[in-house]
Amino acid sequence: MSSSASTPEELETLFEDAILLRDPGALAALFDDGAVLATGRQAPARDGATIAQHALVHWHDEHVFIANPQCVVQARDIALIVAARSIHVAQRDNDGIWRYRIVLLADDAIDPV
Repeated sequence: MSSSASTPEELETLFEDAILLRDPGALAALFDDGAVLATGRQAPARDGATIAQHALVHWHDEHVFIANPQCVVQARDIALIVAARSIHVAQRDNDGIWRYRIVLLADDAIDPV
């Protein structure tokens, strides 16, 4: 699975795919160094490997992440991605690849299948 997003929207799709495939390496690659994943339930997770572990625990068994950005606002190399129950900040690196800096999920951001 490719973990190189050329747009913020593609980054959302890769996040969904990595969770669906339960691929911690692909998940970790989607996050920038120093990134954070925050939910209302636990302390924020930092660094790619910890974020991947946290995400795979958060979305487990009958729960799934659905990429459904409602609004993407981009200013040069920074993007704000707003969905029904989450807000993400992504940044394009010097290599042209988009990676998450901040993923903030609402407490109820788990969809039962």
